[in-house]
Amino acid sequence: MTTVQLEYVVAVDTYRSFVTAAEKCFVTQPTLSMQIQKLEDELGIKLFDRSKLPVVPTEIGAAVIAQGRVILKENARIREIIADQKKEVQGTLKVGIIPTLAPYLLPRVLTSFMKKYPKVKLEVWEYSTEQIILLLRQEQLDCGLLATPLHNQHLEEHPLFYENFVIFTAKSNKLSDKKLIQPEDLETKDIWVLNEGHCMRNQVLNICRDKFSMGEFKNLEYNTGSVETLKRMVELNEGYTILPELSLQDLSAKQMNMVRFFKAPEPVREISLVTHRYFIKQGVIEAFKKEILAHVPEKMKAKKTRKVIDIALDKK
Repeated sequence: MTTVQLEYVVAVDTYRSFVTAAEKCFVTQPTLSMQIQKLEDELGIKLFDRSKLPVVPTEIGAAVIAQGRVILKENARIREIIADQKKEVQGTLKVGIIPTLAPYLLPRVLTSFMKKYPKVKLEVWEYSTEQIILLLRQEQLDCGLLATPLHNQHLEEHPLFYENFVIFTAKSNKLSDKKLIQPEDLETKDIWVLNEGHCMRNQVLNICRDKFSMGEFKNLEYNTGSVETLKRMVELNEGYTILPELSLQDLSAKQMNMVRFFKAPEPVREISLVTHRYFIKQGVIEAFKKEILAHVPEKMKAKKTRKVIDIALDKK
């Protein structure tokens, strides 16, 4: 039994396809299949039921694969120990991040991080919360940057900061006349929100919960996953939207006049660095975490009197 064979087996289990697993492992499919067959012959069992599509592990195969994942993690920890002794931050870091956070946080962080740690290869994907959770559990991502709490026992959450939600309102809307906003001031018939599948949509609707009822929305249904589009819809079509505070960074003076803040306790989203419960690459992940915190305003690092809004839609 070799670690290469275990890597091939874990890849097939992850992607449920010999062809895709071979592509991800950068080998030919016959080479991968031959090595897995050798391992099965050595163990005297079948690891996969090849009669099914997608391929699934056998009952005993699932147990062997679970242990194989542990072995590969511990193998990686040996390299980590050596890197720590050498005081080196290196290797590949695969990061998933939600689209409502990525454009406002990552550009500054990535530039400085890559300059400080030239031996790190950073791979970043924008995914929905559900996709990040799935890929973390499948160990296809090393960490995720997303709104929490997730209430997932398989994942470890490391809270980084608390980002206020703010109102962005057209001058014609009655919210424009207020200095501070309370949730009961919000009329859902005037609001522009992200489409379903975005955790921030659920958070916005949770803020509006007391005034929300299905069917109250305007007769235009516009589906977008972009915070920037929400801003433009307010500017050109009136109404209002709720934005994360980091998205205000590049607003003009005119646009800032359209911003209103909530009265305390201010609704916030908790942003965390999330890893698998038994994660590896601790050194590089810790360096990435520190770099993020270096670019976050100090006022966002304390929870204080803020109210963290749940990412799951409150159906009460």
